[in-house]
Amino acid sequence: MIRVAAVGDVHMAADAHGTLHDAFAMLPDVADVFLLAGDLTRTGRESELEVLLDELAPASLPRFAVLGNHDYESDRSDMLVKLLEDAGVRVLEGDAAVVQVGDETIGIAGTKGFGGGFAGACGSDFGEPEMKAFVQHTRELAGNLDRSLRALDTDVRIALTHFAPVKDTLGGERLEIYPFLGSYLLGEAIDGAGADLAVHGHAHNGIEKGVTPGGVPVRNVALPVLKSAYAVYCLAS
Repeated sequence: MIRVAAVGDVHMAADAHGTLHDAFAMLPDVADVFLLAGDLTRTGRESELEVLLDELAPASLPRFAVLGNHDYESDRSDMLVKLLEDAGVRVLEGDAAVVQVGDETIGIAGTKGFGGGFAGACGSDFGEPEMKAFVQHTRELAGNLDRSLRALDTDVRIALTHFAPVKDTLGGERLEIYPFLGSYLLGEAIDGAGADLAVHGHAHNGIEKGVTPGGVPVRNVALPVLKSAYAVYCLAS
């Protein structure tokens, strides 16, 4: 049994210092890996990320992250990635990582993902160049997720995104903003390649549990949804 802890949308800044430290210190006792599903900061500044890294310092277990939209706000994403990697947090964007847990292996494929909407109410890459660019960005990232998942030859495979791959977990979010919360293309990539679990954040007013059309469990781990420092999911190979 592999234990996966996950949270997203912690939106760290100076006034949040100390709020997650004690809970993160317990992670090695309850989980084998820890996933961060984007929006690690409020405005994408290094000083905000350093607060999160201080909170994470006692969590001596394999840690993986994707960035979220807030982490791009200050055009400092490259520096955020460097800080995370230097602190031992592997950042995934269109690639994957493998962890050995006892006699089993877990593969994690990650991407920020993007918007576009869901079946029956989604954007298309037709018309103005701006609309084409919007949808093509999602297609590109979904394609990268598909390829990185397919490349994994592990006992357990997880898809880690910030944007939602299904609308099931959007819950109480306003219908008008669904196209900006995720895309069915991410769900299609997960179903096409296959996974044991999909984890995302971004939808603060959503619900925790959903499923892709192909039957893959989806979990919205945004902190405002979980109302705790993380959730732990147990996966059998």
